[in-house]
Amino acid sequence: MRNLSAEPAWQAKDLGLPLPDSPHACSVCLPTWDSVIGYEEGREKILKRLRTGYPRFFKHPVVERLFDNAKAEVASEHEDVLVLPTRSSVQRAHRWVERRSQTAVRIASYHGLQVLVVPSKAKPDADAYWRFSGEIISSRQAQDFLEGNMRDGSKSHLIARSLSKFTGAAPDHSFVFSSGMAAVTSVLRALPGMLDGKKTLQLEFPYVDCLKVQEHFGNGVVYLNQATGESFDEALMRIRQGEFAGVFTEVPSNPLLRTIDLHRVAKACEDSGTPLIIDDSSTGPLNVDALRFADVVTSSLTKWISGEGDVMAGMATVRANSPVAENMRTSLALDSTENAPLYIADAEVLLSNLKGYAKHMKIVNANGLAVASWLAKHPAIAEVWHPSLTHTAHYDAVMRRGGGYGGLLSFVLKNPKKTPKVYDTLRLCKGPSFGTPFTLVCPYTLLAHYHELEWAEGCGVSTNLLRVSCGLEPLETILAAFEEALAHA
Repeated sequence: MRNLSAEPAWQAKDLGLPLPDSPHACSVCLPTWDSVIGYEEGREKILKRLRTGYPRFFKHPVVERLFDNAKAEVASEHEDVLVLPTRSSVQRAHRWVERRSQTAVRIASYHGLQVLVVPSKAKPDADAYWRFSGEIISSRQAQDFLEGNMRDGSKSHLIARSLSKFTGAAPDHSFVFSSGMAAVTSVLRALPGMLDGKKTLQLEFPYVDCLKVQEHFGNGVVYLNQATGESFDEALMRIRQGEFAGVFTEVPSNPLLRTIDLHRVAKACEDSGTPLIIDDSSTGPLNVDALRFADVVTSSLTKWISGEGDVMAGMATVRANSPVAENMRTSLALDSTENAPLYIADAEVLLSNLKGYAKHMKIVNANGLAVASWLAKHPAIAEVWHPSLTHTAHYDAVMRRGGGYGGLLSFVLKNPKKTPKVYDTLRLCKGPSFGTPFTLVCPYTLLAHYHELEWAEGCGVSTNLLRVSCGLEPLETILAAFEEALAHA
């Protein structure tokens, strides 16, 4: 965790919060409202203070060094590079970037690594492929390469085996990837209806890149912001008619923590043979059993499952009796090994982190429930979103026995103009992502939708929404921080 500035000086350290000490930690601190806006607008004053960030958005310094070295050896003065994990990945990137940028790009080899070499004007498109596909070179892989210690082999099967006690799926039905978005992208590509040119359907306001992946790598996406009422009935009818290559949703959604009526959606998908893909990242498999309804469940292993904020990974799990199980397993097995494999050193860190998953989620669940309840009663708060308060009956239908409502919640103030002041004075860690051992707060809409705020507002996601990822601190520490900050509301 690295601060952008020395103010406020109490950030994290003085509160005794548990922070990742790994040089590969992927957290970034944006301690003030102005620093968030500066980050989004690319202000040099803010960006020059960043040392690291979320790897799909902000390349780790070691990864940047790898890119610089590769560029110096295989690119010309007016070219840029994208280093990718495998030959298959760079070939896909080649086709996508060339088509999107309308310019020629080429593939080069750099001491065994695969490099996409692009004209400078195509760099934004190459960066978009890195971000949305999730097919990345991790900082550990880059460091091992630069130090001449690159390792072969895989331990992804051990991760699948370890998580099987939470997912209930056989290990050979789960496939581990280099990131959660790589898992989502792979599932999208594997849908049989994609070959027929069918669009996908997104139900409920999703995490931003889940929708972008369908837009960029699919045949187009039909988006239903709220899966209720007549619009929902119409969507179910269109599902039953077999219109879509697949139906995507999250349980619960991020950041509004809403859960759709999965019984009705799963039945409509079953009637037409349309695959249902559910992402359970917001609360994780210890809390929800999404595989009872889904053909495929996608999971970010970066968040709650790791619980440390120091490694990226993702997983796709196929329901054994799904009509598309054989096709999906074949495709995902190939992609997870040939396109976006999890580097062995990252797998080892994740395996170590997994040992604490069940224990820390019990604390997170309790903190999340208590904080949501406390905020909902606070006179300065207009609305709180949390599965214990939002679409609770639908969430309960998918909640696992012994599970909980998770540690992710969102809220808005009655006086939205006070939000920057509340955020600035909140003595908790502040920045993107969730699932860290420390409580993490962010102005989610500014970070995820800064260049489409009007659209997000139209979807019911306020520009002033604050999202909270509850950590492992004593509940009293978290509530005291909110009570102090909300005095300014």
